[in-house]
Amino acid sequence: MTAPRTASNIPLAAGIVLLTLATAVVHLQLNFPDPMFILNGLGYLGLLGALYLPVPRLAEHKDIVRLVLIGYTSLTLFLWVAIGERTPIGYLDKAIEVSLIVLLLIEARRSR
Repeated sequence: MTAPRTASNIPLAAGIVLLTLATAVVHLQLNFPDPMFILNGLGYLGLLGALYLPVPRLAEHKDIVRLVLIGYTSLTLFLWVAIGERTPIGYLDKAIEVSLIVLLLIEARRSR
């Protein structure tokens, strides 16, 4: 079950949407047309859509989608630490991704 949208959940969801869009845009534009970065950006957009779009078949799986998005973001962070270039945009994007994970964890806790 997921928590109904209340006034206190809207800013949290908006933050998640904005941070996910921000990191997706960074990955879509970074090293364009490198397929790896394009696919990473599209992955963020797909998971964001699965989390918040009103698709009846996905509504009952929001908790799982949220966990997948947390894992996806964590994997992106790990791979950047392992092989990524240390650039200002890289550090900014990792700060965005850490913030995204925090907000997703807060939302997961509230939805219980």
